[in-house]
Amino acid sequence: MATPISSLPVIAQTSGKGAAKWAARRAEKAAGANRRPGWVTYLLLGIVIAISAFPLYYVILLASSDQVTISQTVIPGLLPQGNFWNNVQTVLNGPYPIGKAFMNSLIIAVLQSVSVVVFSTLAGYSFAKLRFRGRGPLLVFVIATMAVPTQLAVVPLFIVMTKLNLNNTIAAVIIPGMVTAFGVFWMTQYLENALPYELIEAARVDGASMIRTFWNVAIPAARPAAAMLALFTFIGSWVNYFWPFIILSAQNPTLPMVTKLLQSGYHTDYSLIMAGVAISTAPLLVLFFLAGRQLVAGIMQGAVKG
Repeated sequence: MATPISSLPVIAQTSGKGAAKWAARRAEKAAGANRRPGWVTYLLLGIVIAISAFPLYYVILLASSDQVTISQTVIPGLLPQGNFWNNVQTVLNGPYPIGKAFMNSLIIAVLQSVSVVVFSTLAGYSFAKLRFRGRGPLLVFVIATMAVPTQLAVVPLFIVMTKLNLNNTIAAVIIPGMVTAFGVFWMTQYLENALPYELIEAARVDGASMIRTFWNVAIPAARPAAAMLALFTFIGSWVNYFWPFIILSAQNPTLPMVTKLLQSGYHTDYSLIMAGVAISTAPLLVLFFLAGRQLVAGIMQGAVKG
């Protein structure tokens, strides 16, 4: 609670000028925290939002134009033109299986998101709240794998998938991404602060097993971080291009692969390419609109007060 300004002289007389200055600074900070943002704040936020949204708007501009107009000017217009749905129809009816690519991307993203959340929460709970020999070095090793470039693992991973006869299957894309070092690190750091030992000890006193303690105590505490991890993993899986392009064929693609195939099939028709980009981006926008408020609410509810 902030100190009233009228009480500052009393503090100066009883506790000294230093205490009065400290109380005055606290009162100013409290007043600043409760003050409504001014027009400068809203102007800066508007500029940031406009800069962030411009690439998406530029995609819509190009997707609603045609190749002749795009070849003549970099920005075909400030407002979208009338060719957007025609370009979308051309992409959907094109020679590439975009419907199958959409289902492949959806299956891969959903399964990887669920798997990463489950395994990362289990590992994070173990590293954060269980005490076992080698816990520290093992966690350091897991985090250190984040420094290894993905390209270095492509050749051995391709050989393994060939030996398992998984080439040109979505299982070859799902299995390598079922757990990530970032997910383990994320959940470990969150559970370290969000889950008090007292709750775990109380569950054990009540006779709960290790699995039951994890399910009834750790899972509710980890829900906000798990939701954010699921969202990050879904986006990363949805836009992943490098490994699917290596292991999958053009007859069994993902959406990023179809976007690349549009460039080679239609040469440099950027209106069709941007229409493919818009189709690939639309599900992510819907996901953000549906889950954004729930994610923020979950983070606020998951905050632990000291």
